[in-house]
Amino acid sequence: MLKRTFKAFQYPDFRTMWIGACTSSIGTWMQTVAQSWLVYEISGSSRLLGLDAFLGQIPIMLLSLVGGVVADRVERRHILIASQVVQLSCAFALTALVAWHTVQVWHILTLSFVVGLAQAFGGPAYQALIPTLVKNEDLSNAIALNSIQFNLARIIGPVLGGLALAKLGAAWCFGLNGLSYIAVIVTLFLVRSPYKPAAAKETMIESMNQGIRFIRERPSMVALIGLAFLLTALGIPVVTFLPVFVKTIFAQGPNTYTLLLSVSGAGSVVGALLVASFGHSRHKGLITLINIFLLGVFVGCFSLSQTLWLSCVFLFFGSMALVSVFALISSLVQLIATDQMRGRVMSVYNVAFRGGMPVGNYVSGEMIERVTAPPVIAANGVLLVLTACYFYLVQKKVAKL
Repeated sequence: MLKRTFKAFQYPDFRTMWIGACTSSIGTWMQTVAQSWLVYEISGSSRLLGLDAFLGQIPIMLLSLVGGVVADRVERRHILIASQVVQLSCAFALTALVAWHTVQVWHILTLSFVVGLAQAFGGPAYQALIPTLVKNEDLSNAIALNSIQFNLARIIGPVLGGLALAKLGAAWCFGLNGLSYIAVIVTLFLVRSPYKPAAAKETMIESMNQGIRFIRERPSMVALIGLAFLLTALGIPVVTFLPVFVKTIFAQGPNTYTLLLSVSGAGSVVGALLVASFGHSRHKGLITLINIFLLGVFVGCFSLSQTLWLSCVFLFFGSMALVSVFALISSLVQLIATDQMRGRVMSVYNVAFRGGMPVGNYVSGEMIERVTAPPVIAANGVLLVLTACYFYLVQKKVAKL
């Protein structure tokens, strides 16, 4: 059982990438803790908190298709190195602004947008690179383990970030995140992918059209991509607006915010481990829809809870369901895609998956300004339950995978 759960670690290149990515993800979550708290502390506005998340994600929605074409034409490691350097530079710029006590909200919003630009190209390249490091039969396991590194970082990062924020200040969180990108850059120089891009014979627009046509010819993939958008638009705001719940519902500070982020990360790790242990289990589509239904229930319960320990329970199981769905949908899309089309397919998936975040965060932020957080997040939970029911009862392509 244990050997099957961690099977992808038998591949040295995958293991190297995993370590580097985990280190960087810890740094990213340290910055996320400090940045969300800093925006809300400076502005006192949930609208600006949602706008910060929106600006960090909207470039991915606008440019991922271009990034996917580039990922199929250029050495993917080179794209990733360039992306990491840009993000490293933004982290150090924010470190300097906070250390010099000159930081303003517009600085943070601008740097979030630049980081989003870098991720618009780095995301498709990374997602296309990972499957080339393992055999096809171990792809689902590798994707689940990749989810584990990200969500393990969601436990470690917020704890370290909360301690650094409370004891040392926000500048340390941003500076340590900048240093963490170096780990990824080093691993990218060590890894060798067997995929070599072929010389492009068509224009970039023609390449994009090929990728879109490939997806449209596979109805189940269209359904998965639509589901990914709805999932992130409705599921992610509960994490984005945790600072609002901490301050307005529990009347607490950074330590409680860190606790909730850590609980969410712990649930996510458990969810990813469960998916990794499934291996080639059948009925992944049905399992995905069941998890979306449960996610909606737990999100709704969390939004209405006014007891901290009970909220932690709901957040744990909700995060467990959320990451299980992420890993399952991603593995299903990757299994349908061919290696020659993977960059373009994953770029379209990225547009949906990552594009749902800014839309959901911005709309939720606007609504929270008007009617407070609990009813808005509760409504998201109800919509998730309805989404699962629709894809099971009406749009049945996912349930049959």
